[in-house]
Amino acid sequence: MQRALRSIVPTHTVLEGGGFKVRRPVAMGRLMSPFLLLDEMGPVTYGPGEAVGAPDHPHRGFETVTYLLAGGMKHADSAGNSGDLNPGDVQWMTAGRGVIHSELPQDHMMENGGLMHGFQIWVNLPAAHKMMSPRYQDIPSRAIPEITSPDGEVWAKVIAGKALGVEAVIDTVIPITFIHLKLKPGATFVHAAQVEHNLMVYAFGGAFEIGERTLEDGGLGILSQGDALTLVAGPEGGECLLLGGPEIDEPIARYGPFVMNTREEIHQAMVDFQNGTLA
Repeated sequence: MQRALRSIVPTHTVLEGGGFKVRRPVAMGRLMSPFLLLDEMGPVTYGPGEAVGAPDHPHRGFETVTYLLAGGMKHADSAGNSGDLNPGDVQWMTAGRGVIHSELPQDHMMENGGLMHGFQIWVNLPAAHKMMSPRYQDIPSRAIPEITSPDGEVWAKVIAGKALGVEAVIDTVIPITFIHLKLKPGATFVHAAQVEHNLMVYAFGGAFEIGERTLEDGGLGILSQGDALTLVAGPEGGECLLLGGPEIDEPIARYGPFVMNTREEIHQAMVDFQNGTLA
């Protein structure tokens, strides 16, 4: 059964962290388990000294996935972990029981400015894993599988899950699909979907035909159930993220950077943060 475009969620622009501009689907957290948030960071071109990021902030109970397309970011946390993110790199951070984390522009971005563009996605964790030990997976672009279809019409970067016969290298707590796709004008991409998983498409360039409906730049397409998805690019081609995963059928209590199952757990997270025992 082919998946259809059930609804289209529009985006709006907000400021996050130290004031960086993101394009965010409206009310996504109520629509698409296991995903809580999808932020398209930029694209924005900074002048020297203008680039901004997200200074120290806590997380508990979920995962943050940062995928950089242009620019340069650096991260550090309360456990002494640190590293750089360059174009094409992915950081898959499992906050678990808690981390205090920062994401800031690399020095060359602050000194020289330049284009910054990427994504940050929040993935919920089931109750059984919310207090797991934190972990990082910093995966350089060269280690992330990329594939082009035999006819040269479709390119895919397989961050999580499978596409065009290629499987990702990232280890996920729950089974996740996260694929970056580029289709040439009129090209067709067919994806074999797990029937029990939710699936969505975020278009950030061009447009796509999904069944009888069109998904345009800046739209988040929520798909119906089925075992196959067919994307057909518009006359200018199209670029998108394909995201999927299982429904986490549990209560969600959410307050800023904490995502738990009960208000009592949120209160405890706040107490732990204030007492310096979150991480």
